[in-house]
Amino acid sequence: MKLSLNKEFFYQLFFTFCVVIPFFNNYELSFISWLLALVLTFKKSYSASFLRYVSYFIFIFILAFIVGVFYQYRLYFVIRDITYLLKPILGLFIGYQFFNSQIKNPFKFLLYSGLAMAIIHLALVGYGIVFQGAKSVASIREYGGYFNDYEIYTFIILLFHKKFQVDLSTKRYRLFFIIMGLSTFFYLARTNFIQLVILFMAMKGWLILNKKSLTIIGTLIIASVLSYTAIYLYNPKRNGDSVNEFLYKIKLIPLEAFATKINRNDWKDFHDHYRSYENVRTIEQLTYNDSYILGEGIGSQVDLKQKVRLGDMDLRHISILHNGYMTVYLKAGIPGLLLLFGSIFYFFRKQSSVNDLDHNINLLFIGTGLFLIISYWVFMGFYNLLDSKSLLIGFLFSYKNHLRKITY
Repeated sequence: MKLSLNKEFFYQLFFTFCVVIPFFNNYELSFISWLLALVLTFKKSYSASFLRYVSYFIFIFILAFIVGVFYQYRLYFVIRDITYLLKPILGLFIGYQFFNSQIKNPFKFLLYSGLAMAIIHLALVGYGIVFQGAKSVASIREYGGYFNDYEIYTFIILLFHKKFQVDLSTKRYRLFFIIMGLSTFFYLARTNFIQLVILFMAMKGWLILNKKSLTIIGTLIIASVLSYTAIYLYNPKRNGDSVNEFLYKIKLIPLEAFATKINRNDWKDFHDHYRSYENVRTIEQLTYNDSYILGEGIGSQVDLKQKVRLGDMDLRHISILHNGYMTVYLKAGIPGLLLLFGSIFYFFRKQSSVNDLDHNINLLFIGTGLFLIISYWVFMGFYNLLDSKSLLIGFLFSYKNHLRKITY
């Protein structure tokens, strides 16, 4: 049997590389790779809807750059911030440019890149468990990775493959489901589980408000409150077994992100509410410096008042926070925040559909808008340095434009 490797195969390989490379936590390499992809996939024209959307992030970047001119920061931190704030712009443009009409099945194209990511992830998890003895939630995530929003999108594409016109045999569907389902589970990421539920609801049409959807949403909210209450009363232990450890992280969800008073001298309190501490320090610093309106621009950093172990470094000053809203607020102030909100609520705009595929992309976009509200709060949204979901969103903008062109 002769193996035929056509142009689309290499295109798929290149796109998958762009999806996977941020996962390995070397932002310099990721940024250079994405710049190369931007140049190699350059297009001469873009849809008006895409340019309107990406302009939110372009204006955030411009605002932060202008504000930064009035401060004196080290060149290294200025250059680093430039690359950080360019990330969503790069990702959206690259994703848009990767789509072309020669791709036989665009959603299968996206699905296969997610499948490749899932296989890599499971290999890393297996290595951690089998060869390094990883047993706890923290140690498994240390080897396998902390989250992957892109993979959740492609898992949703798999679950709703008929809606996205992805032709899969029953045998292949089951195989893909096992691989991607296991990979999704082993991220053990609360945000990814929430993302999965939100996107699933979106694809079922339950985020379009009507009597049925309000009943379903209300039931889910009640079930979530009751489940959280049960976990809170159960009082899982921080250093218990894997189940207790995961339940403890769930218990922390409303406390971790919204606390306003954190005792820096109590390491447990500080650790459990560290993300809130970043937000508190940002507000305190901007208020103290009278920069709470326009922020402090590209090159700015938040002083944590003490060294904190972040990744493999002990840092007192940080350029970006876990919270995307606060990061944009630090760099571009209130105007930047308003632009960021605009980029989120863009997905809630009522859009007409030219066919079923276009309608299903619109449903996915509604879910994306709701998920981004949460994603920016806990894990930087499109600005997260390890994330590649902006590639998928840019790709879908281009595909939507193509569907409208061939319809009218």
